[in-house]
Amino acid sequence: MSLVKFKSRPLENLISTDFFDNDEFFGSKLWNKKLDEPALNIKETDDAFEVELAAPGFEKKDFDVTINEGCLNISAESSKSKEEKEDNYTRKEFSYNSFEKRLKLPDSVKEEDVMAKYKDGVLSFNLLKKEDSKKLKPKKVEIV
Repeated sequence: MSLVKFKSRPLENLISTDFFDNDEFFGSKLWNKKLDEPALNIKETDDAFEVELAAPGFEKKDFDVTINEGCLNISAESSKSKEEKEDNYTRKEFSYNSFEKRLKLPDSVKEEDVMAKYKDGVLSFNLLKKEDSKKLKPKKVEIV
């Protein structure tokens, strides 16, 4: 006879274990609401930081981007509805999607020159660096 650890979690009986690994579903991945945050890439170059935020399904007008107290605040909200009426039924569909993301900007970023672009589901930012904080090219020192 073998012993099996019993795990009691809310709603566990409502979810088919054939499709979900219960440890992942009820663990930190889904229950912590972090799945609603879009994926983010940050790349540093000599002159700027390049930020890409994956946000498919939104339109430009859905975004609200501000810079406040050294933070880049990005939020988006989108809702859509569709109603179809036939002789003996009415079908309504709706969706709602939103997220908020806050990034602490380094002191080296020129806040007044931040530029954003939204194309093909990716919100891109170009965060230019201040002149005094740009990386200097290595200088070759001659040995005499």
